[in-house]
Amino acid sequence: MGKKAAKKAPQSSQSTTAVTGEIPVVGARENCPCGSGRRYKACHGREASHAVQELVHRPFEGLAGEADWVALRELVPAATATLTLAAGVVEGANGDVPSVTLATVLPLAWPALRRQDGSILLGLQTQSSSGDLSRDLADALELALATEPGTPVPARRTVPGGRRLQDLLDPAAGFVPAVHTGFEFWLEDAETATGEVAASLERANASAIPTEKLTGVDSAYWCGTPDKNHLRWVMTVPEEQLLDALARLTAADKSSLGPDTRLVGSFRAHGLTVPVWDLPLAMTAADCEKPAAEFAGLLAETLADPSPLTAEERRARANLVNRQVTLN
Repeated sequence: MGKKAAKKAPQSSQSTTAVTGEIPVVGARENCPCGSGRRYKACHGREASHAVQELVHRPFEGLAGEADWVALRELVPAATATLTLAAGVVEGANGDVPSVTLATVLPLAWPALRRQDGSILLGLQTQSSSGDLSRDLADALELALATEPGTPVPARRTVPGGRRLQDLLDPAAGFVPAVHTGFEFWLEDAETATGEVAASLERANASAIPTEKLTGVDSAYWCGTPDKNHLRWVMTVPEEQLLDALARLTAADKSSLGPDTRLVGSFRAHGLTVPVWDLPLAMTAADCEKPAAEFAGLLAETLADPSPLTAEERRARANLVNRQVTLN
């Protein structure tokens, strides 16, 4: 008996054939815009799905201030940093070359906002859709460059293969975070805010954990909570080497930052390790400066030690690993 003819896939009432250019992203069960007659998830949606699964563990690697990028993404409630675009990036942008400011978070979790004056706020603490946070942020930035002033950039699924922050930002420019006590940077003139805008700002400010950046060492952030204070220090030292060094210092009783302080463990965030110390409530960010600088010197010396760990140091290392938490 002959084979039955394959049923032809029903056609959409609107043409979705893509003759040239990139294939638009549509719903998984919709017809693929390429015109194949297959559902998107069985056609070009496979590539998009694969791209989502490819997690980039160090999305900020190669950017100036990688450790501070991680801190602003995961640890700091309210902060901003000026970004400098690479030459040629603004070609075709809507209007004059805008100033671009990175912000930890924006109202309603917007990925970006084009202010009325044309300047851009780029939100860092947003949902990643592609598995590469750098590509998601670059996509939001490029959308903001093409957006009319006074308009927020809506969230969308990042198109695979797009540019990354490393392609859009000037590699020679520095990265200097400014930590704020609240979110007044959302508004061009926060002092004139009234009604629901003022109430929303007040609620956001009330939820922010007091945070300060240390000045004497790189990427260390003090924060205050009702029960105790903490120091969270983002480090670019390779994880295995750092854990060995921290274990040596712990075994030698040299891992604290002074009386009543204790190294309690670490986070793993975006490919970097973030040791965390418990501090007494009376210990301020200024009080951390000297002991943190001294610890940095001890750590540098310990990292240079090539000898194998002792039994006590191995136990200390295992304890640190057991208390490690992955944030991403």
